[in-house]
Amino acid sequence: MNEQILFVFLAVIAGGIFLGLVRMLRGPTSSDRAVAVDTMTTTVVAFLVLLGFLFRRYVYLDVSLVYSLLAFVGLVALARYLEKGF
Repeated sequence: MNEQILFVFLAVIAGGIFLGLVRMLRGPTSSDRAVAVDTMTTTVVAFLVLLGFLFRRYVYLDVSLVYSLLAFVGLVALARYLEKGF
């Protein structure tokens, strides 16, 4: 794959992470913030996969898998906290 296309993909993903960060900081409710964090974690996973492909370091794929599992567990805990309280 052409490296210029990969850099365009990385720029789009970085923009998505930035927009998710803005929504997380300015979100009017905690549910909006939780959705923004979930969106950012998904975008970061895509970012790590592309970096692994770009640098041919396949350990990034393992890191992205572990990161996505930890993010899922954290988001489930946050959703439970928001639903029922502590």
